[in-house]
Amino acid sequence: MQNPSTRGVHHLALNTEDMKSTLDFYLNVVGMPLAHAMKVPAGLGTGPGNRGNPPYEQIRHYFFDMGNDSLLAFFEIPKGAEPRAKRDGIGGMQHVAFAVTPAQFEALQGRLRAAGVAADGPIDILPGLVSVYFHDPNGIRLEACCQPAAGENPRVIASVHQAGAEMRKELDTLSSNT
Repeated sequence: MQNPSTRGVHHLALNTEDMKSTLDFYLNVVGMPLAHAMKVPAGLGTGPGNRGNPPYEQIRHYFFDMGNDSLLAFFEIPKGAEPRAKRDGIGGMQHVAFAVTPAQFEALQGRLRAAGVAADGPIDILPGLVSVYFHDPNGIRLEACCQPAAGENPRVIASVHQAGAEMRKELDTLSSNT
């Protein structure tokens, strides 16, 4: 097996037009602590110092602790300034899946129910892996993945790892354009 070229996700940056509802949802429903809250300094939106930030001045940029030393970030885009993304569009983000322990999985489902957030699941998605799907206030589809047998030590790669022959069977279909 080849060694990965990264150590994992530092942060995933998404957009919202309502930071207050996003903050409430990720803090109180998903249960992610807020790690950093800031307004992007002047000049980094439309000015010469912009290095890839959204093209708006002094917008909020909040970071939530996803666990395992990784962050989920949100930029607050001015209301109505940008269209809503189509999650199944090319280059779009289909969904974000979080690894959770069985205790976290049960607690999250309870918070979703208490907040009146519709959820699909639990659904067995792979042998030994069960998920629940739901949407945040921005319409972003989220998934909580749990490996009940792993207890407090979920193993993300191991939960989806395939034997070489099984993987090869699928990879061989690429050349047949099916």
